[in-house]
Amino acid sequence: MLSQVYRCGFQPFNQHLLPWVQCTTVSRSHCIQPSVIRHVRSWSNIPFITVPLSRTHGKSFAHRGELKHAKRIVVKLGSAVVTRGDECGLALGRLASIVEQVSVLQNQGREMMLVTSGAVAFGKQRLRHEILLSQSVRQALHSGQNQLKEMAIPVLEARACAAAGQSGLMALYEAMFTQYSICAAQILVTNLDFHDEQKRRNLNGTLHELLRMNIVPIVNTNDAVVPPAEPNSDLQGVISVKDNDSLAARLAVEMKTDLLIVLSDVEGLFDSPPGSDDAKLIDIFYPGDQQSVTFGTKSRVGMGGMEAKVKAALWALQGGTSVVIANGTHPKVSGHVITDIVEGKKVGTFFSEVKPAGPTVEQQGEMARSGGRMLATLEPEQRAEIIHHLADLLTDQRDEILLANKKDLEEAEGRLAAPLLKRLSLSTSKLNSLAIGLRQIAASSQDSVGRVLRRTRIAKNLELEQVTVPIGVLLVIFESRPDCLPQVSLAIASGNGLLLKGGKEAAHSNRILHLLTQEALSIHGVKEAVQLVNTREEVEDLCRLDKMIDLIIPRGSSQLVRDIQKAAKGIPVMGHSEGICHMYVDSEASVDKVTRLVRDSKCEYPAACNALETLLIHRDLLRTPLFDQIIDMLRVEQVKIHAGPKFASYLTFSPSEVKSLRTEYGDLELCIEVVDNVQDAIDHIHKYGSSHTDVIVTENEDTAEFFLQHVDSACVFWNASTRFADGYRFGLGAEVGISTSRIHARGPVGLEGLLTTKWLLRGKDHVVSDFSEHGSLKYLHENLPVPQRNTN
Repeated sequence: MLSQVYRCGFQPFNQHLLPWVQCTTVSRSHCIQPSVIRHVRSWSNIPFITVPLSRTHGKSFAHRGELKHAKRIVVKLGSAVVTRGDECGLALGRLASIVEQVSVLQNQGREMMLVTSGAVAFGKQRLRHEILLSQSVRQALHSGQNQLKEMAIPVLEARACAAAGQSGLMALYEAMFTQYSICAAQILVTNLDFHDEQKRRNLNGTLHELLRMNIVPIVNTNDAVVPPAEPNSDLQGVISVKDNDSLAARLAVEMKTDLLIVLSDVEGLFDSPPGSDDAKLIDIFYPGDQQSVTFGTKSRVGMGGMEAKVKAALWALQGGTSVVIANGTHPKVSGHVITDIVEGKKVGTFFSEVKPAGPTVEQQGEMARSGGRMLATLEPEQRAEIIHHLADLLTDQRDEILLANKKDLEEAEGRLAAPLLKRLSLSTSKLNSLAIGLRQIAASSQDSVGRVLRRTRIAKNLELEQVTVPIGVLLVIFESRPDCLPQVSLAIASGNGLLLKGGKEAAHSNRILHLLTQEALSIHGVKEAVQLVNTREEVEDLCRLDKMIDLIIPRGSSQLVRDIQKAAKGIPVMGHSEGICHMYVDSEASVDKVTRLVRDSKCEYPAACNALETLLIHRDLLRTPLFDQIIDMLRVEQVKIHAGPKFASYLTFSPSEVKSLRTEYGDLELCIEVVDNVQDAIDHIHKYGSSHTDVIVTENEDTAEFFLQHVDSACVFWNASTRFADGYRFGLGAEVGISTSRIHARGPVGLEGLLTTKWLLRGKDHVVSDFSEHGSLKYLHENLPVPQRNTN
């Protein structure tokens, strides 16, 4: 049974002037007092989370990321959120999810308030039930059973529905909040409660007292007595309470709240009515942008439409309260929409008074798309000229680049680990290598876009071609890797638009390298094809832009790649989450080769994804001079050794036993394990490897070929360092990453990996019906010669 509902008066206030207040409790015999509330919250099963919530109210938050600091929050539930699709009765599952989110935030130490609709819908359900029951009894007595189907339900007056539904709605909220050991209080208001100074002070005091006692106020217009809304009745600096949108805005400003969340049945504010052609969700809305929006009709239920919500939101924003309008009905997001907003995630439309100097990431995506299409239409020689010019700029502006990189290194000192600092560092030799790679790409990419792969004669005068085309817009996310940025030449050569999101630790380096890239692109008027994202967008938010991004390429730690693969919704991710590279030293390995290969693979650049992480030794090599030479070399290079389980069992005093055989160290650390033969090595690689790069060292050609054919990795080498797994070293000019995927591109991804294909069909008034059983034409399907590729 639901616990009872009590009316509570608070002594400091003139009770006959108070709005209607009800306090819902977890006790059936006592109205809850502050001491009881403290006791209830102490045994709450939802953990408290320490959040720095102290904030001086005055200005609204400028960015979404600041919303996590919101202390006092109003959540407005629109009629479409609270009610079922038939507008008769409540959406109980949705309400339960909203109450859970509000409870979680309340138990984090925030002050939550609800402005809710739903009394009319709940009352309509109850009154319809009563009317149907009454009519069925009367008609069964007087007219017979056959006429029951023809019963008509009269139009129900909204005020009567509100009066019948208000108590039931509150009892429902009470039962739900009780599950989280939270007390709630109902407050019914009308416009007069805000326009009468004494009543407004009483309302303000009541709300503050409830918040002080950790009670969640649930506020609603008193629809049982409220008069019809008067159009255009707003006073200067005041918004009239005509609906729950204006009520929520007025309440938020009166109570100096940090955040107002308005939940409706649409994703947010669109530039034109949702569902219309070319309607786009507005991520951030600024005062003065109203002229760029075309409003549609109001929602299926409730008093206000989107225009009313925007008006209320702007009024609240002017009063110092941040506002987000979002969808509270979508089944995939409603279970976490409120908490996502408070965490600063890109949900709905955020209202901000601070307009950024540059374009939004959505606008950058559109510019990259249009710029990429223009880039793809250039002649191959023009794209090559752009890349040559960028290579020249890297060498001509070397001093400026290194000075910017020095600033990044100084700011990162003490904050980044040594391997990341090494990745962050640029040098003259790195820039020279990049310039050489760019010129290789320019020379080898002459016929990359538009190359004919296949020609088929379908029928007489009907010919089909398959040609290479750019993928579209690429999002490259990289951390501590400014040398990734000049590799945009691959995107330029393949005619792709590009969005770049670099780590803030490389901000100075990224900025100058991007400026040089745009300078090179400008020689043929395609400057906008490459965009550097400088806004505060989180990576997770970028991964949701599935309508403007066609491929994501992460460049960074294995954790970054895993996070992006998890966050990407509907966008393919090219890359590998880990680079656990193995080297198997066979019993027939050359003594002279082994130490050179191990040293180069492990010690040349241990932070690279193609560095050696696990050394597999044939058991016959233990306690031999070859094995001793390997250990001595690793000791000289200061490599920390971790013993695998089998290796540890052979030793009386062994190095620290490895915690996991599936570890990418990224530093001067190496796991050594013992295997019985080549098949045992292959089985180990398949079980613990990451399908990146694996090597065999042996003089037995048959054993080597067996290893090459049976290891299922992107790169498999014989008597060569793992560090050769690189696009530049493969002769690709550069790479955008190494992929361990099974489809599209695999291994170092160069120019070919950034292309897809399309089909071109040239005919002369051909229709499918001509090829039917009784048609005049027959399919030929003849293979035609393909133009030879220019390899010069």
